[in-house]
Amino acid sequence: MTYQQEIQTAADIVSTNGDSWKDINPEYAARMRVQNRFQTGLDIARYTAAIMRKDMAEYDTNTAQYTQSLGCWHGFIGQQKLIAIKKHFGDTNKRYLYLSGWMIAALRSEFGPLPDQSMHEKTSVSGLIEELYTFLRQADARELGGMFRELDKARKAGDEVAAKAIEQKVDSYQTHVVPIIADIDAGFGNAEATYLLAKKMIEAGACAIQIENQVSDEKQCGHQDGKVTVPHEDFLAKIRAVRYAFLELGVNDGIIVARTDSLGAGLTKQIAVTHTPGDLGDQYNSFLDCDEIEPSQLASGDVIINREGKLLRPKRLPSNLYQFRKDTGVERVILDCVTSLQNGADLLWIETEKPHVGQIAAMVNKIRETVPGAKLVYNNSPSFNWTLSFRQQVFDAWSEAGTDVSAYDRDQLMDVSYDETDLAAEADERIRTFQADAAREAGIFHHLITLPTYHTAALSTDNLAKEYFGEAGMLGYVKGVQRQEIRQGIACVRHQNMAGSDMGDDHKEYFAGDAALKAAGDDNTMNQFG
Repeated sequence: MTYQQEIQTAADIVSTNGDSWKDINPEYAARMRVQNRFQTGLDIARYTAAIMRKDMAEYDTNTAQYTQSLGCWHGFIGQQKLIAIKKHFGDTNKRYLYLSGWMIAALRSEFGPLPDQSMHEKTSVSGLIEELYTFLRQADARELGGMFRELDKARKAGDEVAAKAIEQKVDSYQTHVVPIIADIDAGFGNAEATYLLAKKMIEAGACAIQIENQVSDEKQCGHQDGKVTVPHEDFLAKIRAVRYAFLELGVNDGIIVARTDSLGAGLTKQIAVTHTPGDLGDQYNSFLDCDEIEPSQLASGDVIINREGKLLRPKRLPSNLYQFRKDTGVERVILDCVTSLQNGADLLWIETEKPHVGQIAAMVNKIRETVPGAKLVYNNSPSFNWTLSFRQQVFDAWSEAGTDVSAYDRDQLMDVSYDETDLAAEADERIRTFQADAAREAGIFHHLITLPTYHTAALSTDNLAKEYFGEAGMLGYVKGVQRQEIRQGIACVRHQNMAGSDMGDDHKEYFAGDAALKAAGDDNTMNQFG
């Protein structure tokens, strides 16, 4: 509805209640409705799922239309990211939020900082989704509230042209609410536990849930050692559980991102159930590292696999885990991905040990031989040393091409002495274009950085502490923070406004009229910032 239609709708509702509602201003009610477009998390999930589906279809026709997100660990951080995007780029098109299980563990658990091993409270995941959307909805209300105050000024000045232009801005307003890809880790238990948590996440607003094929109680960060995967049927049961959660709640377009850790996972806790040679369980077991034995070699407690008449004893570690054969990671990744897409997943996530377009493309091309439309969500991880990795990639490419690299030590390319070299410049250019290159060549639909705001918070706090507690004193804050906020037009310089003070004043006027005691008077020090 247009703004004027919202006013008329509110007027109709008020008029049906007679004199008892005579002091309710229909336009004020319309403004509050416009400022609170999304009534529930399910409204958000349905709205954002449609955005993601549209973006996925557009990517299929043009790989330059890839999407991006940054991981955010607090509602305020997510809000400021979206405010910045609208300020710098004019719209939020193809820009999402990512909710990182790693950051919830490290920053949001009541136990205190934890490693990324699914030890944090599972409800903290849905809690952060709700928090992020609360802050994004508040950003809408704040920005629209500013428009309504401008509208009142234009009307008071008798400027109908300006007033009409502002109403048109309200009608065409783009919300700060964008899709969140939310990390459910390995599902926090069995398939029923996964289903229950997925429902909570969807009810909070999640339209896309990412789940990984690790064992829940052995789950590790994708960039750490000791990862243990589960047989495909176990993982597929959880994918189905998430799909049922979406369907039960009426989010029919909900997106499932199936992550495989098989490239770096050399262990399994279970030998898969198999009924016929070549079935999915048999394929999983075929990667196990086994010794062929004779019946006379059987020992107490041995677990034996019968394959084509041969007795195979999987190698079992003291931890009671079984290990896969070395150099089978790529094959296992491809099977994981094909199987997930054939059983209800929408997007893939392949956790790799380095950001290498060629490596990713090789796996995606194999997957696409079976599932032509396969697309990836990819972790542009802070766990990668991007500078060193790309400098080494350039070094290797130059060496292969016959370029003289005698001036460079491959093992020392991170050294600051190389920062101004031609090799470093080419590496930086490859980093700059990595996302576009990988979207074009390796099927990556969505690029995200899992933990960027964890690192930016640490870096900015370090810089402020160094200056403020050092010789710069108060100038450390004024020059390094406040003056930069003013120069760069950071809305938070007016922190009272950002926290909702002006919206509170609007509501006081709605509720109490001339008797309202407002905060935004002449003595409000925020007026110093204009």
